[in-house]
Amino acid sequence: MKLFTAVYHEPGIFNYPLGRKLKKDFADLPWHEIKSHNRIEEMTQRPNSDFPKMKRFLIIGTRKTHRYTENHKISDYLVPFTSSGCTAMCLYCYLVCNYNKCAYLRLFVNREDMMERLIKNSKKGAVPQTFEIGSNSDLVLENMITNNLEWVIPAFAREGRGQITFPTKFASVKPLLGLDHQGKSIFRMSVNPQEIIDHIELGTSPLHQRIQAVNDMCEAGYPVGILIAPIILNDGWKEKYMNLIDQLADGLTEKAKKSITIEMIFMTYSFVQNAINKEAFPEAPDLYDNQSMSGGGRGKYRYRKELRLEAEPVLTDYVRLRLPEARLVYVC
Repeated sequence: MKLFTAVYHEPGIFNYPLGRKLKKDFADLPWHEIKSHNRIEEMTQRPNSDFPKMKRFLIIGTRKTHRYTENHKISDYLVPFTSSGCTAMCLYCYLVCNYNKCAYLRLFVNREDMMERLIKNSKKGAVPQTFEIGSNSDLVLENMITNNLEWVIPAFAREGRGQITFPTKFASVKPLLGLDHQGKSIFRMSVNPQEIIDHIELGTSPLHQRIQAVNDMCEAGYPVGILIAPIILNDGWKEKYMNLIDQLADGLTEKAKKSITIEMIFMTYSFVQNAINKEAFPEAPDLYDNQSMSGGGRGKYRYRKELRLEAEPVLTDYVRLRLPEARLVYVC
C-alpha cells in the first residue's frame, strides 16, 4: 500500500530544491494546489471518521512561523522545524490538540531558512544550548521521505554550537549511522509496552526494533535517550511497564545502558482526541476513564493525583533498579 494517496501543495514550493524533488518523487499521485497549508477547507469540513484517510494526504508548504519557545526539560528551546504532524495514528497524539483532525504530515521545503536561523541562534547564548527540533513531528519518519536529517545532522555538526535533539517512534536509523554528527545530535527513542504499540500507537515501529535502533545509534557515537512515554495507566499498567523496563534492561547494550538518559511522561488526553477516536477508531481501546482522570484545563484530562502518587515511585524505583547507570532526567 502506498504511504500517500494525494499531495496538497502551496504554489511557491517549486522555488525550493526540496519542493522540486518531492514533485518528482510523488509524480504518480494527484497534486492539488492550495492557498495555505494552515487551512485547507476540504479537510476542515470532513467528518472525524475520515481521520485515517486524511493521514494519507501529504501536505507541502513553507514554514512562516519561526518563533523559538523556551523549554526547561531535555532542551533549552523548542524549534519550529522542517515538518509538523505525522503519518502515524497514535490515539493520544498531542498534535491532535493543536491541529484537530488535520494532524496529517506537513513538509516545509524552506529548510535552508530554518537551518540558517538555527545555526545563528545556536551561537548567541553565553553557554552552549540544546535545541529540540522534533517537537512538532517525527523527524526519523520525515527523513524516510525528505532525507532532511541526513542533511541537518552534518550541517549542524559543522557550523552549530551546542546540540540538537529529536524524539522518534520509528526505527529507520540506518541512513543516520554513518553521518558526521560530532556528538551534537541527541537521539531519543519513545517506548511503550508492545500491547500499547499494537493497539494505540498505530503505524509505528515495534518495540524490539526501537530498542535495536537505540543500540545502533549509541554504537555510532550519538548521545541517546529513552522516553517512557506516554505512560498509560490502564488495566494491568504495573505489570506492563515493569515488563517494558525489563525488556529495556535486557535488550539495550551495556554501552547504551551506561549512557542513556530517561524521561518518563504520564499521558495527557483531551476532549478533541476522544471525540475523533470514537468516530475514527470505534473498535480501539477507550483511553478516557472518568474514574482515574480529572480535568486538567482547556479540555484536557490528566490522571488523578492519587493515582500518579501511586504509579510514579513504582516505576521510577524499578527504572533505578534495572537501569542503575542510566540518568533519569525528569518525570512529568
